[in-house]
Amino acid sequence: MSALQAHLRETLTHVARCWALTRRDGRVFGFTDHDRALSFDGITFRADSGMTARVLEQVTGLAVDNTEAIGALSDISVTEADIVAGRFDAALVQAWLVNWQDVSMREMVFSGSIGEIKRADGAFHAELRGLSEALNRPVGSVYQEGCQAVLGDAKCRHDLSVPGYRTTLAVEQVDAGRVFTFAEIAGFDDRWFERGRLEVTSGEAQGLMAVVKNDRFVDGRRVIELWEELRAPIAVGDMVLLEAGCDKRQETCRLKFNNLLNYRGFPHIPGEDWLVGYPTAGSRNDGGSRYR
Repeated sequence: MSALQAHLRETLTHVARCWALTRRDGRVFGFTDHDRALSFDGITFRADSGMTARVLEQVTGLAVDNTEAIGALSDISVTEADIVAGRFDAALVQAWLVNWQDVSMREMVFSGSIGEIKRADGAFHAELRGLSEALNRPVGSVYQEGCQAVLGDAKCRHDLSVPGYRTTLAVEQVDAGRVFTFAEIAGFDDRWFERGRLEVTSGEAQGLMAVVKNDRFVDGRRVIELWEELRAPIAVGDMVLLEAGCDKRQETCRLKFNNLLNYRGFPHIPGEDWLVGYPTAGSRNDGGSRYR
């Protein structure tokens, strides 16, 4: 029996709940429903956020554990601007039941991630999803012409830090948070960054990123258009990191990235034209490869 369980068997108990939110940018926020701050594991759990949690549903088997966290929007911790910018999307959430008189008596009661976040009347409602939520996502390989790997991941193995595949620039002109115009980006061909990634490395939008939709030369200037706008203000002079994009074709893998050995597609798989094909007198109809 743990020390906390022994304490819970006593007539008078001193327990509180603590939550730790770890964003994808590494920042950690601590909250507690106790009336004063608590600290352990190097985290200070603040008591002035109005943070509470609804009933935690935990089940056996592969069903998804879930609960909901409710708190006030604060300029110090969780802000409306950060929620709108998506900084808390998929953040890691851990929750403990703690003896506030002796925080060494504690037990983790929930571990998961943030799902949907709603904002209303100066407060937020965050759906918390258990670890088994990941089991709802389809996993596996698909036989298709294009590559299944993500550029730079463990399957692709291409090192994007190699010179020629990324560059850092200062923002010169931005429109609606999604169209960036530069005087020039020397050393990179037209459409080089298309389907790549733009990440903001300074300013209010630091840490936010988006996928590049178009990369074109227009009237002697380089125009980078994103699929969706960055949900935080971008100012002239802010620094952005641009990474090369991949269109998943075998030819691109060979010529642009010199990475054909790690190509994860099937370029010779029959397409829809094969389904409607028919024998002709002038062709070789022996059932062999159509690409020899």
